[in-house]
Amino acid sequence: MQRCLVTGANRGLGLAFTTELLERGARVLACCRDPLHAEVLRALAAAHGERLAIHALDVADGAAISALPPVAAAHLQRIDLLVNNAGVLVSGERFGNVKAEALAMSFAVNATAPLLLTQALCPLLALGNRPRVLCVTSQLGSIAQSTSFRTVSYAMSKAALNMAVKRLAAELSPRGIVVLAVHPGWVKSEMGGTGATLAVAASAHALLGLIERATVAEGGRFVAYDGAQLPW
Repeated sequence: MQRCLVTGANRGLGLAFTTELLERGARVLACCRDPLHAEVLRALAAAHGERLAIHALDVADGAAISALPPVAAAHLQRIDLLVNNAGVLVSGERFGNVKAEALAMSFAVNATAPLLLTQALCPLLALGNRPRVLCVTSQLGSIAQSTSFRTVSYAMSKAALNMAVKRLAAELSPRGIVVLAVHPGWVKSEMGGTGATLAVAASAHALLGLIERATVAEGGRFVAYDGAQLPW
């Protein structure tokens, strides 16, 4: 996994993925909405030189996704690992206050974007060394484990992402491309909140190990960071 593209790379899990991949010697295209305010990411770029390029990408913008492949080809030439990490969680949702725009944005970022990004970057993945796609989902997307209404936009969009992963794996596994849906645990990030229990670096390390070891036959699985199978 030496040629890698990470979305949502400016903070939390995305920044942890980018940091560890650089430490492993990888070449990374780090995508985020606002590189000018991504101070830590820019410091990494200064430290790692040409191995890290930062690209402004709003994953909710279909035109921006369509324009990404030539940018990725210029920096990476091929993609060994695509990390679909960018996500959004609308806080405070309860029955009676759910907004149409919150649902639309959640689906655009959490479900639609990973599908469209994987589709757009497939020609570069086809050139990759044991290519793989890691889609960061959540156990909140498990219908079997659903017990409450809260964060409904996030939960629904992650369930949709899980379906996208199954369909992508059905299409791409015969081409030798591994696609997994992975739950990162309750991570100590801005999204995870103050009660979270798992350090972002530990989660990112575990997830990179999972995707690196995964075989084509395991494509389409929905698993936690520790490898446990999760119910759909």
